[in-house]
Amino acid sequence: MSQQASAIGSDGRRLAPYASDSRASRGRLHGEAEATTRSPFQRDRDRVIHSTAFRRLKHKTQVFVYHEGDHYRTRLTHSLEVAQIARSICRTLALDEDLAEALALAHDLGHTPFGHAGEEALDAAMRPYGGFDHNAQTLRILTKLEHRYADFDGLNLTWETLEGAVKHNGPLLGPGVAPADLPAAIVEFSGDWDLELHTWAGPEAQVTAISDDIAYNNHDIDDGLRAGLFSVEDLLPLPMVGDIVREVRRRYPTLEQGRLIHETVRRLINVMVEDVVAETRRRLAAAAPASVEAVRHLDRPVAAFSAALAAENAALKTFLFERMYRHWRVNRMTSRARRVVADLFGILFREANCLPDEWRARAAATDERGRARVVADYIAGMTDNYALEEHRRLFDLYDTETS
Repeated sequence: MSQQASAIGSDGRRLAPYASDSRASRGRLHGEAEATTRSPFQRDRDRVIHSTAFRRLKHKTQVFVYHEGDHYRTRLTHSLEVAQIARSICRTLALDEDLAEALALAHDLGHTPFGHAGEEALDAAMRPYGGFDHNAQTLRILTKLEHRYADFDGLNLTWETLEGAVKHNGPLLGPGVAPADLPAAIVEFSGDWDLELHTWAGPEAQVTAISDDIAYNNHDIDDGLRAGLFSVEDLLPLPMVGDIVREVRRRYPTLEQGRLIHETVRRLINVMVEDVVAETRRRLAAAAPASVEAVRHLDRPVAAFSAALAAENAALKTFLFERMYRHWRVNRMTSRARRVVADLFGILFREANCLPDEWRARAAATDERGRARVVADYIAGMTDNYALEEHRRLFDLYDTETS
């Protein structure tokens, strides 16, 4: 039976012929009987939710270190918001919502404490030993570092979920890019189970990637305004955003600041979602892919902004970079974060006997390069608070607490 005739979502809805069909999944690296009450992609989602790495996202930075305030986004709340947007878009386009949700909830698992500042510091420390990349770290978590199951390391997710986690931003191999240019973890795993790094990911992964973009930019507007890093007036010159602010003010002239911010952000999200749906439909109609495999082998993604909105979104990104990510208050946080991560790597790599028992045993069982990776895995798994506490325990000479 063709995929077009058989693709059915977990809720019984007929999916598009180019959607990922969980019943036609390429399966799992380690063979398992599938659940009788859940589709394979629902099971992937559930395994991500129950993972240790997912719980830790609660206290990992989005932009602000978590203790800066209780109302700012963390990696966990961001992941949930991406999942909501991705599910909405996939439902409208008759794609598999459960696969998109699994990918959205998993996409940030590999992030270090302190967001991109932590990643930059860990990558610099790991440069002699293969570097650090949060996408590769996500794959390591999903396939190696989670130790929950009796029969295998990792979560043993389906091929489609692992492919989407690795390739959500597009093909990794192509003109001018060789396997030697990629993180070793991705190349090694793909050697064991080919993730087809030269093709696009399926449409659900593409939708999740652009949903990440929508959530990130809009919720950074929200957090930046509430933190006082910029004002609503500063948004007025921006295309699209300024128009929405003016429309909200025109319709609700006495609206309080908090409601004004929320009304603006929710309308902006809606504009972006509707644009993605329209542009994706246009691209799908033009390409007419008959299967998910046909989507993978197209010469461009199917999920995208229109050219006009992409330009407006680029202007928003530039604004956020200049006015938020490089604000002096954020710079102070990121400067401290880089020093904390660099200090932790330095002492734990030189003195691996300071690692907790399980990690110390792993470090002792390998060579210098392997020891560096063990230390990187340990640090990458830390929450913001745990990293600060570990730094205090290791560097405060007057602190007598050891654990």
